Amino acid sequence: MPADPATCLGCGACCSHFRVSFYWQEAEQRGIDPAMVLQISPWQVCFRGTGEHPVRCVNLEGDVGHEVACGIYDQRPTPCRSVEIGDEKCNEARVAHGLPRLPWP
Repeated sequence: MPADPATCLGCGACCSHFRVSFYWQEAEQRGIDPAMVLQISPWQVCFRGTGEHPVRCVNLEGDVGHEVACGIYDQRPTPCRSVEIGDEKCNEARVAHGLPRLPWP
């Protein structure tokens, strides 16, 4: 049985572990504020805070492993939408933050 989607609201590890890079035009199409991204190549941008260490997306609100939220959840780009609760990326980020692994369906 898949984890409850509310699990993400008590985690946020993926938002503090991976560089979130995506095609620049997706940022425009989703209405993402240009101040939230950095140009990393002629075709790609990344969210501020995800291309440095320690990693922390500019859109992450709250404390990792406790109570978190995405400040632009409805606008989030493809890389954010691709992480699923309990998948390899989710668990990699959780383990890096000292959180237990979640089951994958």
